[in-house]
Amino acid sequence: MGSVPTERRLLRAKDLMDSRYAEPLGVADIARAVYMSQAHFSREFRRAFGETPHRYLLTRRMERAAALLLTTDRTVTDICAHVGLRSVGAFTTSFGRTFGMSPTAYRARYSPALHRARVPGCVLRAWGRPASAKGRA
Repeated sequence: MGSVPTERRLLRAKDLMDSRYAEPLGVADIARAVYMSQAHFSREFRRAFGETPHRYLLTRRMERAAALLLTTDRTVTDICAHVGLRSVGAFTTSFGRTFGMSPTAYRARYSPALHRARVPGCVLRAWGRPASAKGRA
């Protein structure tokens, strides 16, 4: 992979982090996957994207965790594991730094729109059903 430009390797690294954020992936693993030393990879990634690879990966994980908090009833512990983190304490701290509140407070504050909708539930259910061959188009 020696003839592949650095910019292309960095984009591959971003793609890897975007698609495999839930795995126990570290900067050394990512650097190895794009055939760069960890130091060179970290330096070039920061130069190209304005943040470290670790920060980029953590941000992807926090964004996914926030989405899961609002769209599922999974526990914070389950979400922590689902986004590739092992420590609930570290997850809660990182989430708080990213969003300014704990995961539990975030879920409570930004409850799903379904709970705030002023449309009757029967209407929401009817329009949420797949269209049948004889029903609405």
